[in-house]
Amino acid sequence: VQLQASGGGLVQGGTSLRLSCAASGFTFSSYLMAWFRQAPGKEREFVAAINWRGFSRTYTDSVKGRFAISRDNAKNTVYLQMSGLKPEDTAVYYCAAGLLTGPSPLDDEYDYWGRGTQVTVSS
Repeated sequence: VQLQASGGGLVQGGTSLRLSCAASGFTFSSYLMAWFRQAPGKEREFVAAINWRGFSRTYTDSVKGRFAISRDNAKNTVYLQMSGLKPEDTAVYYCAAGLLTGPSPLDDEYDYWGRGTQVTVSS
């Protein structure tokens, strides 16, 4: 099983970035996919989730209206489009996969994790 996150970088506040997470080694289309993030000195937090068919999306309040999660089951890839980036969005972003009936903010409910990609937003 592998989840490979990419697309992070150093950007200025107010700009956009798209993260990708390519999955392999499991039946991607059966899994709920999520993005979490961990800022320096803070615990990992839930960012967004999308159900296996892509019809249901959930976001943490701080990113609603700015971030959009999507998936392409044909490519075994989940995306996180981030717009209006703020310095407080600076974190390592992780993708996760879980055999869940609905989104969960609890990281221990997810089965597989990627290694993360760093996003740094300057003011």
